Amino acid sequence: MENNTRTKVTIESTINAPVAKVWQYWNEPEHIKQWAFASPEWHAPQATNDLREGGTFTTRMEAKDGSFGFDFGGEYTSVAEHKVIAYKMADGREVKTTFEQQGDKTHVVEVFDAEDQNPVEMQQAGWQAILDNFKAHVESGK
Repeated sequence: MENNTRTKVTIESTINAPVAKVWQYWNEPEHIKQWAFASPEWHAPQATNDLREGGTFTTRMEAKDGSFGFDFGGEYTSVAEHKVIAYKMADGREVKTTFEQQGDKTHVVEVFDAEDQNPVEMQQAGWQAILDNFKAHVESGK
């Protein structure tokens, strides 16, 4: 019930890659560690992912200077290959990511419940920065 009062935030990007590649880079821990952070001063040294309904994931995000870090994770509530991933975070917030193939590109839309500690604009900018890192990683082909 409390979830209905949360602000929904949407971020999106069109990635110059087919949906199968986008899906792989989004979900494989070796790739997650290459993009799951908002700025160059940060990194993601650890990632685990059990991509199935009821499965869990955790990504460790840390400042490179060691000054701060946290685990970001959740439990999957819905997984449809190459189409949708939905999950619930430990604090009950929900996230839904959709993948839509558009020719040889993939449009990714992520909708998440805002948390109460930081301004919505800051959260949107941070999540968008991570999605922009993801786009750059996929398009680099590494």
